[in-house]
Amino acid sequence: MWSLILRRIMVAIPTLFLVMVFVFILQRLLPGDPLLVMAGEERDPAVLEDLRKLYGFDQPLPMQFLIWMREVFSGNFGVSLRTSIPVTELIAQTLPVTIQLAVASIIIALLIGIPMGILAAVKKGTTVDYVASAVSLSGLSIPNFWLGIILILVISVQLRWLPASGFVSVFDDPVEALRVTIMPAFVLGSGLAAALMRHTRSAMLEVLRLDYIRTARAKGLLPHTVILRHALRNALVPIVTLSTLLFGQLLAGAVLTEQVFTIPGFGKLIVDAVFNRDYGVVQGVVLCTAVAFILMNLIADVLYILINPRLRTG
Repeated sequence: MWSLILRRIMVAIPTLFLVMVFVFILQRLLPGDPLLVMAGEERDPAVLEDLRKLYGFDQPLPMQFLIWMREVFSGNFGVSLRTSIPVTELIAQTLPVTIQLAVASIIIALLIGIPMGILAAVKKGTTVDYVASAVSLSGLSIPNFWLGIILILVISVQLRWLPASGFVSVFDDPVEALRVTIMPAFVLGSGLAAALMRHTRSAMLEVLRLDYIRTARAKGLLPHTVILRHALRNALVPIVTLSTLLFGQLLAGAVLTEQVFTIPGFGKLIVDAVFNRDYGVVQGVVLCTAVAFILMNLIADVLYILINPRLRTG
């Protein structure tokens, strides 16, 4: 296992470097100059020159990239061009918000998607299978922002059961945090549950055809023992892969959902930074997102070994 983790880390290093190169170059290709806004309406050339020197924009692009890399490796992602707040502080403020929403969303997705997928596979060709497939297709087809708006109108405005927007940390008030988080988490989790259901169904159908499942049934094992202990465990590898990737996607920021529910997470931060040409914030958020995806893939590799004992020998 440790050799696998080491190999993944060695692959992650050039991956992160390429991400840093691409995000730096592509960010500079965006039209507009953020310093023109900072210089005021008069846009005094002397003020512009001072700002370029202050933020290092007077250096050639390769030198700017090397300076940024040096700062990143020292734990300094720079400062926001709009607010002059350190990027690390902005990330520290918004990352817990996105993590709370992502954890709640993936829990809802797992609780809905995996049982529905198992049931659809076991009841293949029946009404249960068709209904589960129709529900999953609906979950994939309905846009998150539309579902969020409908839930706000019905549950918050008409029924007044849950707040329509905002955020409360689970560490400050767990009950209120649940009330605020449950709707956006359901909006995100329902779409993820649909994808998980389809993958779980496919994986279970493939495993249920194997000889050892027929042998387990012939030995007289209880149906739920055959399905949960023997079939599901071997079908978990693609499910784990998808779950970790979906969780990494949630950590990257659910832009539309956060905008609809006014949640100050990664999604809102990256949208504001792109519109404001805030180079340091965009680069810092994208780099953190890349690290999150790499960590999720590493966790998936470790879970493979824990789930499937055959991978431990080899």
